[in-house]
Amino acid sequence: MAIRDIIRMGHPTLRQPAEPVPAELFGSRVLADLLTDLRDTLESSGGIGLAAPQINVPLQVALIDLPGGPSRYGELPSLPATYFVNPEVEILDPATAGYWEGCLSVPGLRGFVERPQQLRVRASTPEGEPFERVFEGFPATVIQHEFDHLNGHLYIDHIRDPRLLMFEAEYEQFVLGPEVQSSG
Repeated sequence: MAIRDIIRMGHPTLRQPAEPVPAELFGSRVLADLLTDLRDTLESSGGIGLAAPQINVPLQVALIDLPGGPSRYGELPSLPATYFVNPEVEILDPATAGYWEGCLSVPGLRGFVERPQQLRVRASTPEGEPFERVFEGFPATVIQHEFDHLNGHLYIDHIRDPRLLMFEAEYEQFVLGPEVQSSG
């Protein structure tokens, strides 16, 4: 369909809780068009997740497409393109791990965020079929990051130490170090 503009921090839609997708939209052309726009926009941006509020649609819909394989976080499991409609999260283990997060709505910055690493998600498919799945490790972090957008939150709200928020260039230079500079 279309590549949509990704709204940035400061836009009021990003700070408002999104509305649940009503039953009559499941399986509709309206929802199908939104899903296509989310996918086209995510592919164009090079990101791994996108929530509808980030394209200024305040509905509880998120798309995550985690390619898996080697990354700066180590070897990651893959999560093929998955839509989550009206998701709910249950933390299964409060133990946390931290990752340097970035966001398409907060371009140019990285921040260190600690989040629970084992959770259960209950959501619906775009056709309205309920599903449930457990996520662990980095995928659990990505899920929480994207679902934050459905609740009017950004990753920067979870940074405990403001010294761990920095521009991407400084992150690459001072956190990742010179080995990244020479391999890039």
